[in-house]
Amino acid sequence: MTQLGLLIVLASAELYLLASMAYDRYVAICNPLLYPVLMSSTACNSLVVVCYTSGIINSLTVTSFISKLSFCRANIVKSFFCDICPLLALSCSDTQVCNILVFAFGAFIQMSSLLVIVVSYTFIIIAIMRIRLAEGKHKAFSTCASHMTTVSLLYGTLMFMYLRPTSKSAPNQDQVVSIFYTMVTPMLNPIIYSLRNQEVKQALKKILYKILYKGRVVQA
Repeated sequence: MTQLGLLIVLASAELYLLASMAYDRYVAICNPLLYPVLMSSTACNSLVVVCYTSGIINSLTVTSFISKLSFCRANIVKSFFCDICPLLALSCSDTQVCNILVFAFGAFIQMSSLLVIVVSYTFIIIAIMRIRLAEGKHKAFSTCASHMTTVSLLYGTLMFMYLRPTSKSAPNQDQVVSIFYTMVTPMLNPIIYSLRNQEVKQALKKILYKILYKGRVVQA
């Protein structure tokens, strides 16, 4: 239950942090003059507190309901960690209420945070389309590219995992998806965000050039 609780806290907080980052980019592109005021240190700290508070509330609610279930079947969790779906599959109690609760909380957190992201990027795209210079458009799009890549990877796997009927759940498939959003996506985040750094880009180009050049030399 402790592992499950921590997982829900961190996953929920990450979704709202991504929504906060989308709002940050909206302010930076659409209201650059107000950015120091709207995204001050106090405002950023408040957003972080709200993100983790919502995660804790979600975690306490879901975990408390799951902890009241009876587990009288095999104690082997068909996953790499104590996730919600594998635990519900082990219970010999009626899990209908828990399934509805998990779906409702998961849908609310994912859809509310996604709504903030979609609305923010709608205004961002409108603002970018008004920019006449191609260089300005490219710079604005590059500011959002890394964030959108992370959003697509994380939300895609989470929606596949939690916003579908339990009857369609396949243990082996769920294991692959769970590893993807708990390990692969967080490991890719530093790489995705650092690609905005010009020094990292130049270093990556040099490495790729050496690999391709050496490959051609060996073939020759």
